[in-house]
Amino acid sequence: MQILALIVVFFAFCDSLQRGMSKRPSLSESEVRAGCPPRGWNSYDSFCWTISEEEFLQNAELVAQRLHSHGYEYVVVDYLWYRRKVKGASVDSLGFDVIDEWGRMIPDPERWPSSKEGKGFTQIANRVHDLGLKFGIHVMRGISTQAFNANTPILDINTGKAYEESGRKWYAKDIGIKALSCQWMRNGFMSVDTKLGAGRAFLRSLYHQYAAWGVDFVKHDCVFGNDLSIDEISFVSKVLSEINRPILYSLSPGTSVTPSMARDVSSLVNMYRITGDDWDTWGDVASHFDVSRDFAAANMIGANGLKGKSWPDLDMLPLGWLTVAGANDGPHRKCNLNLDEQRTQMTLWSMAKSPLMFGGDMRNLDETTFSLITNPTLMEINSFSSNNMEFPHITGAKYFKLGRYNLTSRPENYGVRHASEDLFMGLSSCKDKHAKGWSVKANGDDLEKVCWKENSKSEHQASFCLYKEKLLLEVDEETEDKRSHGKFRLLAIEGTDFCLGASASRKLSSKEFSRGSFSPCRLDANQMWDLKHNGTLANGYSGLCASMKRNQADAGTGGTRSWLATGRRGEIYLAFFNLNSDETVISTTISDIAKALPGGNLIHTSCTCTELWTGRNFGVVTSSISMVVQPHGSSLFTLNCT
Repeated sequence: MQILALIVVFFAFCDSLQRGMSKRPSLSESEVRAGCPPRGWNSYDSFCWTISEEEFLQNAELVAQRLHSHGYEYVVVDYLWYRRKVKGASVDSLGFDVIDEWGRMIPDPERWPSSKEGKGFTQIANRVHDLGLKFGIHVMRGISTQAFNANTPILDINTGKAYEESGRKWYAKDIGIKALSCQWMRNGFMSVDTKLGAGRAFLRSLYHQYAAWGVDFVKHDCVFGNDLSIDEISFVSKVLSEINRPILYSLSPGTSVTPSMARDVSSLVNMYRITGDDWDTWGDVASHFDVSRDFAAANMIGANGLKGKSWPDLDMLPLGWLTVAGANDGPHRKCNLNLDEQRTQMTLWSMAKSPLMFGGDMRNLDETTFSLITNPTLMEINSFSSNNMEFPHITGAKYFKLGRYNLTSRPENYGVRHASEDLFMGLSSCKDKHAKGWSVKANGDDLEKVCWKENSKSEHQASFCLYKEKLLLEVDEETEDKRSHGKFRLLAIEGTDFCLGASASRKLSSKEFSRGSFSPCRLDANQMWDLKHNGTLANGYSGLCASMKRNQADAGTGGTRSWLATGRRGEIYLAFFNLNSDETVISTTISDIAKALPGGNLIHTSCTCTELWTGRNFGVVTSSISMVVQPHGSSLFTLNCT
């Protein structure tokens, strides 16, 4: 009972977190603040480095009005808020930054008027807190090249004067390590020597200043991945743990990050990037599947972190109204991902429990994007699911389209299961080795399936199945077309009215014989199939057989993937992802799902099943779950099993 009570308390904390807590959180609240993946808005995808105070506050107000109730609580100013927006200034320019007498970055007063007279971000943070939100900033590693060149003195926060040790004052050139400059901004910043008291004093002065401004979130860049600096991360984490103000600690970017590298920092932070910058291209989205799989398998999701938990971060969500990387101007274009690709990104980010940081301009937030980033099922999964993992026991089978009928208009379930590669279904000569391997398989409910299984040494290589048309077996022989006697039709999905055909109803040329299709079920000869003793599935109309082949056309960004998770109320979440450029039927079995979950206690059960994006209710499923998934698209199922 004590364990159950603790679980209830934890979820209550998370619920409170996602609804928004008090304007200025207390220390005790900070200890549970990272109990769920952080969620918020970041300026980078829509403004790059050029955002102004007015633009930021406009976006913050809209986050409070539209997103806060959905758990989005942080509003973050991304990099170079201290850089003057003047001719010659750019991402890696030198000499355009605003620094104080101690070599610390302060907001550009032209872009941030409220920062004048040494106020820094204090008034901005106060305004954000008044909105019920939390304020974040992006910071770089170590010390700026500009401060190094100016050789500014180091502040001792204990005395308020220049840092002195060993009988002398210390300056920027004493602590900066020019050889350790940021790899992607070499003119900008370099590491400091944390073995020196002066180096530690400089870093301490930075983060105490951020706390004095009212900062709740720090995104620390150029210390992780290719720029790994365990010493700086460790010391900053120590400083933040000592400050009497909760500040969430995030690392960015994360190129070349591995779970092994992340284990060294995960307990020191609350979130850390495990990829390079994610922009609105399909290649960027697809590149996140392998890395998210690896971190889930390494049990890094929700590991112990700084005064809470830590979360592998798949980067911001570049949806809605955006700019381009490295630009010197603000948002001016729509997201390049289509809706299916955007759903795939949101589904993966949610199933992998990545922090959700929306990057689009809130002033131009369309309803489609809003509905996607606030979808209740995705928000529930992102905050409260557990046992999140990639689920390999699926098969994807691609289909040719033919005529005006295809499966795009009827995304339904299918009967397929585990394999490591995609299958491509078509028609070929019955002598083709890829046409052999079909057999009848009982379905457990008086229905039969005709299934294909590749000749393989692996006992676990799964079958690809089509449903035999039950009604056809009961057709009166007096009315049945003689050409179809003893043959059967094959349904894509049990109970549907779409059948596999070798052609359209018209006669096809020999060139078109190489394609198969699904079309409304009729007693046409092209939809009649005959299972031969040699394992071929023949179509008498075309003289061809159904064949299954491995397809490598989408190598690198193709294939099918799936994720699995359990909900806090016992539900099961199953996501299918189609990384291919063609429609693909993806399927798995209830028994494989059961075996993958802790305890494996669902093997002899049935589940009710609904799918999010189509709204389809499958009713009770007892054997397999399948769906025709659009190119680069996803399906997300919620299962309640008894």
